[in-house]
Amino acid sequence: ALYWMLAPLWGALAWGICLAFLLAPVHRSLTRKLKGRAGLSAGIIAVLVPALLAGPVASLGAAFANEAADLVTRLQNQPLRFDAGLLAQLEHYPFVGSLAEWLRQNLTTTTEQLDGWLVSATQMLLQSLAATGGNFVLSALGTIVHFFMMLFLLFFLLRDGRKILDRAVRLVPMEPQRRSRLLKLTGDTTRAVVYGEIMTALVQGTLVGIGFAIAGLPSAIVFGVLAALLALLPVGGSAIVWVPAVVFLVATSQWGWAFFMLIWGTGVSVSDNLMRPFLISTQAPVSTLVVFIGVIGGISAFGMIGVIIGPVLLTVLAALLRFLDETLSHQP
Repeated sequence: ALYWMLAPLWGALAWGICLAFLLAPVHRSLTRKLKGRAGLSAGIIAVLVPALLAGPVASLGAAFANEAADLVTRLQNQPLRFDAGLLAQLEHYPFVGSLAEWLRQNLTTTTEQLDGWLVSATQMLLQSLAATGGNFVLSALGTIVHFFMMLFLLFFLLRDGRKILDRAVRLVPMEPQRRSRLLKLTGDTTRAVVYGEIMTALVQGTLVGIGFAIAGLPSAIVFGVLAALLALLPVGGSAIVWVPAVVFLVATSQWGWAFFMLIWGTGVSVSDNLMRPFLISTQAPVSTLVVFIGVIGGISAFGMIGVIIGPVLLTVLAALLRFLDETLSHQP
C-alpha cells in the first residue's frame, strides 16, 4: 500500500532529494547568516529554485522558437546543391570519396527531391525541438504538479534532511564504520557525477556555439544551449547539433566552413570522452564504464534524473558487494 501511494511521486521525490543534497551547503551557510532559522532558509531556497529556472527556460524556449522559424525560412530560400556535381567533388576527399562515388552512380532521385526532403526533415525536426525546448526542464522533472510537489518536498528535505538522513543511516544493518564509508561514497559519487556531467555539458555547449558563430551559422547561442542539453546524453550528444550543420554547409557549397565545422565538432565530441571521466574521477573513484552504463540504464529506468541515480546506484551496489566479499573472506 505504501509503494502504491508513493509510486506516482518517485520522480518528484528523487529530484527533491538530489537538489536537497546539492543545496545543503548553501542551506547551512544561509542558516548561519539567519541565526539558526533553518525553516526560513529552506523556504528562501525553495522559492528561489523555480525563479532561477523559469526565467532562463522561458527565454530560451521563446528564442529557440523564433530562431527555428527563421532557420526554416533560410533553408527554404537557400539554394541547396545536392546533385551529381556535388558528389563528384566529394569523390576527391578521403574517407567519403568511395561513398560519394557509389551514391553518384546509384542515386536515382532528383536534386529537387533531395532538397525537398532536406527542408521537410529539417522543418519537422526544428518544429519538434521548438515545441519541446521551452519545456525541457519541466518535462525532465515531470509535470507542473510534480515540479511544485518537488519544491514542497525540497523545503522539508532541506529543513529536516540531516535528521532524516541520520535516522535512515541508523536503520542500515551494517557496522558503523562501513555505514560511514558507504555514506561518504554515495555523497562523493553524487557530487562527482553532477559536477562532471554539468561541466562537460557546459563546455561542449559553449564550444559548439563558438563553432557556429565562427562558421557564420545562424542561432549560435540557441544551438549552443541545445548542444549543452544534448551533451547530457551518453550517445549522440552534441553531435546531434553539429553534424546537421556540416551537412547544411556542404549542401550550400561552403566547403571551407564545412571542413572547419567537421574538425571542430569532432574535437568537441572527442573531448567528451576525455573531459567527463577526468572531471568525475577528480571528485570520486568512479570508473568510466560505471558512468556510461549507469547513465544509459538510469535514463531508461528513471527518466532524466537517471543521469545521476544510475551511476550512484551502480557505485553503491559495487560497494555493497565489496563489503560482502570482505565479510565472506574473513569467515572460516
